[in-house]
Amino acid sequence: MGLLSNRIDRSSLKPGDHIYSWRTAYIYAHHGVYVGDDRVIHFTRRGQEVGTGTVLDLILVSSGPSRIHTHCPTCVPPNEGHGVVSSCLSCFLAGGVLYRFEYSVNAAHFLAKARGGTCTLAVADPNDIVVHRAKHLLQNGFGCYDVFKNNCEDFAIYCKTGLLVLGGRTMGQSGQAVSIIGGPIAAVLSTPMRLVTTNIYGMAATAVGVYCASRYATDIGMRADVTKVEAEDLTRRLSSGLFQVLDPPLAAIALPSTS
Repeated sequence: MGLLSNRIDRSSLKPGDHIYSWRTAYIYAHHGVYVGDDRVIHFTRRGQEVGTGTVLDLILVSSGPSRIHTHCPTCVPPNEGHGVVSSCLSCFLAGGVLYRFEYSVNAAHFLAKARGGTCTLAVADPNDIVVHRAKHLLQNGFGCYDVFKNNCEDFAIYCKTGLLVLGGRTMGQSGQAVSIIGGPIAAVLSTPMRLVTTNIYGMAATAVGVYCASRYATDIGMRADVTKVEAEDLTRRLSSGLFQVLDPPLAAIALPSTS
């Protein structure tokens, strides 16, 4: 693994690894936790890798795996249920390339990875604890899937760290989501530069600076609004309604503000 790519070979996989695979056009990546014996536990929206229930799905679904991939009989994802599924590695990759998410990176390395959803400053827990969390959530669920606040990357990061971002009554947010939301916000916040300069390069540099600062400040390893919650306590709180992530209304229209 290096600065430019987190790509790895299957032979280097070990139980407890947080892995991901980019989908067509690199619009989003699907994340999961490798638990050994060629199995990956990952979080979906009722069996679908990604989904918002809005018109944004037209973009996200179109970026799905370009190769036709037939799921093996033991890996057919359910159409209903809590969304945490177990698949073989080949079905998880769906013809894509295997990457491993990085933990405990330094600030320079983190900022050099311009695209979110590939690394974090947070420290990972021992692999046996990671596998335990993933298997527990396979049986008990991880709440309702939300592409912006509770997606496959959030699931894998939680399994690795036990950390949850708690804003009010919601769980949140992945590096992919921050990248998608942060880009437009950076552009908006940088527009006042046009009042003091007509140099397009200066405005661009400001936008990049705002974007990098927002990614750094919202990383799970830097945020102050994070709590360590063990899997058993998490599922108990979810079942009692203390934690909530609600599916967006199916009729809602959303603008890109991920998986």
